[in-house]
Parts: sequence; structure tokens; C-alpha cells
Amino acid sequence: MKINSLQDLYVEQLRDLYDAESQLIKALPKMAEAANSDDLRQGFEDHLDQTRGHVQRLETIFAKLSEKPRGEKCKGMVKEGTEVLDEDMDENVKDAAIIATAQRVEHYEIAGYGTVRTFANLLGDREAAALLEQTLEEEEETDQQLTELAEDINIEAEQGSEETEVEERVQSRPSSRKKPAA
Repeated sequence: MKINSLQDLYVEQLRDLYDAESQLIKALPKMAEAANSDDLRQGFEDHLDQTRGHVQRLETIFAKLSEKPRGEKCKGMVKEGTEVLDEDMDENVKDAAIIATAQRVEHYEIAGYGTVRTFANLLGDREAAALLEQTLEEEEETDQQLTELAEDINIEAEQGSEETEVEERVQSRPSSRKKPAA
């Protein structure tokens, strides 16, 4: 699609967000399954329902614009986030890594929704701007929830990695047993 106007850019950016949200719908169940923390798992399950709502809002906007939501592919946003799921890590460290990647996804979405909301306002589409604002607020809430979860999980990850380091040092230490005195 050739982009010749703010309207064209707006549609292209909406398509990017639509694809990102669609990828996220596939990724969130995997992230929930990989989470060690019950609170983190529940957070991902809750966000899955919310993400489905984000897709519905975007579809409403596309219908009003008489545009198809498919076309633009969001490159790498979710893929990067799910690669950590296959890593061999301590459970708590993995939870911290999952949160870090999830927050990068949220920040991407926050930036994207803020941009398209501004475009909608400039183009005079108050209805779309209100829908996009609602999604933006939900993304910001999710980011805040992830930050709150990270406060405890990061401490657990740090403590777990310290314990692992001590165990590894003890196991790798050469035997220094002295011969009994005669």
C-alpha cells in the first residue's frame, strides 16, 4: 500500500496493531503455561480476554473505515517475546524474563495505540479515538500490573540465582580432605 496521506498511514498503523494483537492472542496461552507464578499465569489469562476485546475494537474501526484489517505484518514484536519460553532457566528467572518481554510488548502497544488515537483525533474520527483510548488505558494498566508482579518476581529470581551460584561453587570445588594425622 502506498502511503500518500495521514489517512493511509493511520490505516497502515491500525493493520500493524491488528496483526500484533492477533499474534499476541496466540502467544499469551503459551506465556501463561510457561509462567511459574500463579499470579503471572492469571495475569496472562486475563490479558488474553482483554486482547480479544482489543481485536474486536480494531475490527469495528476497520468496518467503519470500509477497510480490511489484514495487510500489514507486525515484524518481530511477539516473536521476540516468545523465544524466552524455550530457554532453559530457573523458574523464577524465567518468570522475570517473561515479564521483561511482556513489558516490551506492552510498551510497543502503548506507543502504537497512542499514535493511532492521535491520528483518529486529527482525522476527526472521535468514535475511533474513544475506542483506541480505551485500549490504550487497558495496555497501560497491564504494564502497571506487570511492574507490580515484577517487584516480587525479580527478587525471587535474584535470590534463586544466588542460591544456584552457591550450589554450583560447592559442587565444583575440588576435594580438600586432609589425611588423618598418624
